[in-house]
Amino acid sequence: MNKFKKILSVASLSLLALTACGNGSDSSSGMVEESDTLVVYSPNSEGLINATIPAFEEKYDIKVELIQAGTGELFTKLESEKNAPIADVIFGGAYSQYAQSTELFEEYVPSENDQLIEEYQNKSGFYTPYTIDGSVIVVNPDLVGDLDIEGYSDLLNEELKGKIATADPANSSSAFAQLTNMLAAQGGYENESSWDYVKKLFTLIDGKISSSSSNVYKAVSDGEMAVGLTYEDPAVKLLNDGANIEIVYPEEGTVFLPASVAVIKDANNSENAKLFVDFVISEEIQNVLGTTTTNRPVRKDAETSENMKELDDIKIIEEDMDYVISNKNDIVSKYNEIFVDIESNR
Repeated sequence: MNKFKKILSVASLSLLALTACGNGSDSSSGMVEESDTLVVYSPNSEGLINATIPAFEEKYDIKVELIQAGTGELFTKLESEKNAPIADVIFGGAYSQYAQSTELFEEYVPSENDQLIEEYQNKSGFYTPYTIDGSVIVVNPDLVGDLDIEGYSDLLNEELKGKIATADPANSSSAFAQLTNMLAAQGGYENESSWDYVKKLFTLIDGKISSSSSNVYKAVSDGEMAVGLTYEDPAVKLLNDGANIEIVYPEEGTVFLPASVAVIKDANNSENAKLFVDFVISEEIQNVLGTTTTNRPVRKDAETSENMKELDDIKIIEEDMDYVISNKNDIVSKYNEIFVDIESNR
């Protein structure tokens, strides 16, 4: 997204400037004035925004100024504004962006952090997961016929050649997540047998790389492709909407990656930002996310919709986040080498 969906007006910026002054110490009284404003930067979908921000405004009588754009664009904006922050909170985006940008955040761990699933608690001290999303295989049962697809290994079938939808791991975050998921599931990021699996799979993909991640699950639900490498959120939405698909959580193991929220360092409305972090992991909102959206909540025992499989029934494997962050370029380069080799011999 190259343009912000909503730009703060001059009046809003003036209000923010006044708020910034109000949040500082009053030189005459030594008191800190309360604010009724919160500026939120978010790459999130309208569904997730609508499930959280209006409820927050109503509960705390705080007016939210929302700026929406792509994750990368927003983090670039935060970096450029770090000496005079406009945003109070960043709401959404992949863990890798947060892990590499802790200097932009204020240290804050919400009081109910221990109510989150242990693997997804705030352990950094800076950013808090509020939803998780897993890599899945989406299947069109009419097109796979008698083929039994329960995991990654079942995709290595000549009958599926040219019928497997995927986006480009070099350019799509969801496709890259699938790549690291299958590497971890097949033996490890540096294991040659894992990379041999990748080569065999992309040979069967036969050069049919989708231009976007959304085209992957759409192609399967529309009957254009038999299976797709995608992520849980849109796949569950397809099921909810009555699409003729099945969701397979790979029997070798599924990696669930968190989306996070963080308070911006030196934010003008930091107390309101902390309230917002508390709010999005509260039992109330986690249950709303689990039942009215297709975003999987991160709170223990949160309610989920009918088409969202229970975590206890899924084999979960953990991603080595530090390794993947440090070695992302190398992983992408190795994938590109394999893909070029396959294409040159096709």
